[in-house]
Amino acid sequence: MQRNLIHSLTSTGLIHEALADKISENDDVKHNIDFIQALCKVSDHVNEYEIARSLSRFHQVPFFDLSHFDKNQLDPDKLNEKLVNKHQCLPIFTRGRTQYLATVNPQNYTALEDFQFSTGMGAEFICVEASKLGQLIEAAFEHDDGLGLDDFDEEELTGVEVSEDKTQDDDAGDGQDDAPIVVYINKILLDAIKKGASDLHFEPYEHKYRIRFRIDGVLHEIASPPVNLSSRLAARLKVMSRLDIAEKRKPQDGRIKLKISKKKSIDFRVSSLPTMWGEKIVMRILDSSSAMLGIDVLGYEPQQKQLYMNALEQPQGMILVTGPTGSGKTVSLYTGLNILNTTERNISTAEDPVEINLEGINQVQINVKADLTFANALRSFLRQDPDIVMVGEIRDLETAEIAIKAAQTGHLVMSTLHTNSAAETLTRLLNMGVQAFNIASSVSLIIAQRLARRLCKHCKQPVDQMPPHDELLEFGFSESQINADLQLFKPVGCDLCSGGYKGRVGIYEVMPITPSIAKLIMDHGNSIEIAAQATKEGVNDLRRSGILKAMSGVTSLEEVARVTNH
Repeated sequence: MQRNLIHSLTSTGLIHEALADKISENDDVKHNIDFIQALCKVSDHVNEYEIARSLSRFHQVPFFDLSHFDKNQLDPDKLNEKLVNKHQCLPIFTRGRTQYLATVNPQNYTALEDFQFSTGMGAEFICVEASKLGQLIEAAFEHDDGLGLDDFDEEELTGVEVSEDKTQDDDAGDGQDDAPIVVYINKILLDAIKKGASDLHFEPYEHKYRIRFRIDGVLHEIASPPVNLSSRLAARLKVMSRLDIAEKRKPQDGRIKLKISKKKSIDFRVSSLPTMWGEKIVMRILDSSSAMLGIDVLGYEPQQKQLYMNALEQPQGMILVTGPTGSGKTVSLYTGLNILNTTERNISTAEDPVEINLEGINQVQINVKADLTFANALRSFLRQDPDIVMVGEIRDLETAEIAIKAAQTGHLVMSTLHTNSAAETLTRLLNMGVQAFNIASSVSLIIAQRLARRLCKHCKQPVDQMPPHDELLEFGFSESQINADLQLFKPVGCDLCSGGYKGRVGIYEVMPITPSIAKLIMDHGNSIEIAAQATKEGVNDLRRSGILKAMSGVTSLEEVARVTNH
């Protein structure tokens, strides 16, 4: 079935066969909608609307825009959940003895036969956009697919056996009184998942309680429940995280496994912090699918991707990924580890914390209280016949020296630092006390990165007036870029996005350690000199990489300025 869809897309000239083959190799791409979503992430030159219209013309099937279709128009008697989920086709209306099926793939003739046999009616296809069809299918069965609040089982929700000891804390309340709190928290967590949030903040103040979601890197206030519920909300979240609800003076860390359907669960990392007016709870959504995206969807320019792949193919050396918290460093590292993860390699990681479980990789959780530090974990790795070692973060000289020793003795080492640019990473290591010779001989590649919000493909528009020539030059554009029919886009906002943006894309500075840069390191050159040499050798810094994203319509100039100003 997917093969037929790919044939249709390649026949229309919408995509090349090589790109289709590459996407098809992804194990997660099993259904047609998955294939199209992956295609839209990989290529910024196509979107779901173009795909649906192209397939509509190619197969001479009507196109239908689901934007303003009300789920209440669906006929419940025609909704066979098993068939709908199997074929990703939804009967949206009936004319006479014919039902019209919304689909992404008009060549799915098996679906037509199954629906005809099931209903005894005729069936015809209507082409629609993949994401809108997925949303409508979810809405059609929202009370039957495990996502409805009424159907939540408390034990199933937390993924653990929840025992609320009423003697621990009066704030935990009794079961009957806290039922609304349970339902409210469940709804908040589900809303966060549906909105694509990465973090949830539950914040108590003297006269206000605030709940915020971080969506595409920006915090938005979502709700403001009564401040007198502060302790009950915190107690409920701590019970779900298996934290001690009686302890309110010390920070605590925990996890929640939220089972949202029979086949899918979401992990949350939970942190509690005592503040002036109660406990602030922050939850990080750990989405394992982000670690399986593949390098093609992360936003690397072709040259940058090739440099990263070349470094991964080396038997030894060190790859460093740098940037502030929340800049996507972990995803970049996990993507590289997934490429390297074969039965022929022994891979070990030391992380604090282990955010996403990766099958086939030996992951170690750092525990300072048990003296399991990054340095001690690294020492143990080197006695376990490793091929590849990943250190969550190089924080001190001891860890840096052991990691460099591993890179010099036949191991590929991957790690992160918190620096603003690739060049500053080298001077940071020098300032830690690492010998210049060791840095020059062991570090092979440095990736500095940021995450910028993607412009919504459905509503972005060209800017009304281009910035003046001098401002563009000052921003970082070259004369050739300005004179090459430059077109920039701006956010608008629609029902499918948040303020004109939807999703994020990486902006990267990928700097290989060439002989000339190695010489500068040996001469104790500063970060400005190293960055200037890298630019001479064709390395785009973060600002220039962001400009390329703005020129291709992926993001806006304002967003590039926001994430690359430092």
